[in-house]
Amino acid sequence: MADNIARVFADAIAPDPTRPLLTWYDDATGERTELSGATLANWVAKTANLLADEAGAAPGDAAGVLLPPHWQTAAVLLGCWSAKLTVVDTAGPVEALFVAVDRVDEAAGWPAGERYALALDPFALPMRQVPAGCTDFVSAVRGHGDHFTPDPSGGEADAALLARAAARATELGLTRGDRLLVDVTAHPDPVDWLLTPLTAGASVVACAHPDPTRLPSRVETEKTTHALA
Repeated sequence: MADNIARVFADAIAPDPTRPLLTWYDDATGERTELSGATLANWVAKTANLLADEAGAAPGDAAGVLLPPHWQTAAVLLGCWSAKLTVVDTAGPVEALFVAVDRVDEAAGWPAGERYALALDPFALPMRQVPAGCTDFVSAVRGHGDHFTPDPSGGEADAALLARAAARATELGLTRGDRLLVDVTAHPDPVDWLLTPLTAGASVVACAHPDPTRLPSRVETEKTTHALA
């Protein structure tokens, strides 16, 4: 079993970088965003470069992520893992902290080298007003390179996360080419909505605040094959 998240991500994209890899819905806002493997990879590379070049993070450093499930959260997490950072969600010293704008106060006690705020705008628009002490993630990340070469080595943290994801994929019967519909409100752990489909070579349709009346048509429209509700 692979022990390198960056390699698993690359392998999931390789057969067809143009196919939808992550489709994001939020039924509370009406948002729908579809990212191909190539588009998500671009965001991931820019995030990893931001961490290495702007935040000065090195493999083994910690990154704090205080974000809900979202397609931009996927880019942040995969960028951190590509840069071989350890992702944490409990207060402590970190080289970089990624925080949703509605959780900035909660992050005040974190010792962080760099702080990036995310408004999680459906169109990834820059923030008009950036919280004090933070940098707007969307504005900052766009200026970084589109390519990043991850460290090829695995590690205990990657292996542990991927083992959990592989077990979940087996439980769900996921195989390459499948499409997994996930209620991320009920399953906010990124192992479920991000790493599990990637490990299986599947794509994901992630739904926040799902409207039960819309799900049957969504299954048909998105051609999902499995569900984690």
